[in-house]
Amino acid sequence: MPHDVSLITTIAAGFGLAMVLGLLAARLKIPPLVGYLLAGIALGPATPGFVADMALSAQLAEIGVMLLMFGVGLHFSLEDLLTVRRIAVPGAVVQIAVATALGVGVAQLWGWSFGAGLVFGLALSCASTVVLLRALETRGILDSANGRIAVGWLVVEDLVCVLVLVLMPPLAGLLGGNAADQDGSVWTTLAITLAKVAAFIVLMLVVGRRVFPRLLWLVSRTGSRELFTLCVVAVAVGVAYGSAKLFGVSFALGAFFAGTMMRESDFAHRAAAESLPLRDAFSVLFFVSVGMLFDPHVILDEPGKLAAVVAIILFGKTFAAIALVLVFRYPLNTALTVGASLAQIGEFSFILVGLGLALGLLPAAGQSLVLAGALISIALNPVMFAVIAPAKRWALARSELARRLESRQDPTAELPMSVAEQYLAGQVVLVGYGRVGRRIAEALDAEKVPYVVAEQHREVVEKLRQRNVPAVSGDAADPAVLIQAHIARAAMLVIATPDTLNVRKIVDIARTLNPDIEVVLRTHSDDEAALLRRERIGTVFMGEHELARGMSSHVLDHMRRGHVG
Repeated sequence: MPHDVSLITTIAAGFGLAMVLGLLAARLKIPPLVGYLLAGIALGPATPGFVADMALSAQLAEIGVMLLMFGVGLHFSLEDLLTVRRIAVPGAVVQIAVATALGVGVAQLWGWSFGAGLVFGLALSCASTVVLLRALETRGILDSANGRIAVGWLVVEDLVCVLVLVLMPPLAGLLGGNAADQDGSVWTTLAITLAKVAAFIVLMLVVGRRVFPRLLWLVSRTGSRELFTLCVVAVAVGVAYGSAKLFGVSFALGAFFAGTMMRESDFAHRAAAESLPLRDAFSVLFFVSVGMLFDPHVILDEPGKLAAVVAIILFGKTFAAIALVLVFRYPLNTALTVGASLAQIGEFSFILVGLGLALGLLPAAGQSLVLAGALISIALNPVMFAVIAPAKRWALARSELARRLESRQDPTAELPMSVAEQYLAGQVVLVGYGRVGRRIAEALDAEKVPYVVAEQHREVVEKLRQRNVPAVSGDAADPAVLIQAHIARAAMLVIATPDTLNVRKIVDIARTLNPDIEVVLRTHSDDEAALLRRERIGTVFMGEHELARGMSSHVLDHMRRGHVG
């Protein structure tokens, strides 16, 4: 029986060519991502030969976005979002305004209408969540303070983009496009949109926070691995789809909130591991689909305009973000990381230009320029991250201003003069004040053991100081942070964050300043735990082992009491 195999053909061609070109790129010391984009160009309508189904590719890429955002939600709690709100919310809003203004400005020079320039500028202001997460994960900084600021920044950008997508149709007539039918005023539409988003968030906080962890627990009791994986994928895709259809929230944001709610479960770590292969596979299809949209002719037809677009994406947005982060008194390294994170555009840009084209606001040339700018900026984004370290070294070596920005006077980076002497001799230095660090601090408080907290999030440090808890903000891998925590006079160093990349550096600094200090640390990996024990870095605790030990102790105590009775 003949049947349609376009889906199978698209997946086979996309994965196969992406693997070949990705491998070739890796052999040439180029990020594999560039190979995936080239695979999309080869499979797209702008090049001769086989043309994949672009509609199916776009839907498969959307699944990748859902799974990727769901995985981020599993590691990025609502509490994490709130800790970066002071910089992420105003920073994202101002950066969008700056990038949009630049887009409107160049569009006016090209003779486009104000409405076309507005859509064009908004499209250039929206960074790709997929590209950012891949870059942060590759460099192992997704869970760092810098990574959380960048992700929080993009979450705010996504929320703004959702609002823009809803408001564009009713405003199209005023902006010079095709007037859309609407039941009420713009303010009514805005109120309805905000009410829907608020209703979705409340539903996730009230219902999702209770239902999803319970659901994982029930499925895990079956002992079926495939059912557990199916449950994780069904929740990610189902909530994303439902949020879009019922509340007008994007697929990406719906999946993100589903992940943050499921993070409350004890099985969150397993859920992240089970969904990882699917996330990686479908994120490849996202990059392939971007490549398929690219028309190489725009490079030859409009080189000057394309250069302006790339300059706004790579430099205009980056410099605006760097300046904003520095205004909020964050160090130069944080500013450079956030700036590099935003030096690209992606999925929301494609949606915006598509809607602008449909509403008669944006000329066809605008869509081609945005797609070309997206492809070039995505390909160059790894380079932007790669130049952070040498750019920082160069600036620090030649500029007194850069040195002041890197070591600027942050009131939370030093212990207050009012800290009692008892905290500065024989104390515990507690690195990290997350879910584990908070419980350790509670135990130390109960026994009246003095301690100093070293935490990357300034907002957390401010709250601790309000409770008269000694704390300093900064990365403990920086010697200045441990010096401020008076590590030289401490009795013990407790590393309560699973930062396996920097743990050795933290311990080396601590033992250089205090050779006799006792070190306690945590890890999530059996292999990592074995390696740390072999290197005698300190006493290593692994979450699953300690949970099993506590449960075993309880079971054995209960059985002994029952046997004696």
